[in-house]
Amino acid sequence: MPITQSAKKALRGSMRKKAVNDRKKKALKETFKGIERLVKEKKGAEATKQVAAAYSAIDKAAKSGVIKKNTAARKKSRIARMTNVK
Repeated sequence: MPITQSAKKALRGSMRKKAVNDRKKKALKETFKGIERLVKEKKGAEATKQVAAAYSAIDKAAKSGVIKKNTAARKKSRIARMTNVK
């Protein structure tokens, strides 16, 4: 546990940042799993419609440093391959 006042303040800030990062990571995972589920259920048209939302979530996570740039590119590539988006 932090003892000094500045350490307590830093802890509060890092907890807020962690909450934001966790929300972005959860959004990323949910969109990816949603597309995976639609593809497995043979609903390709619906999956293709959700690709834009998934790309947006991936780009936002990469922009803020939740995931790395190459990880974002890999995830986008896998989604495109999964849904056959050209």
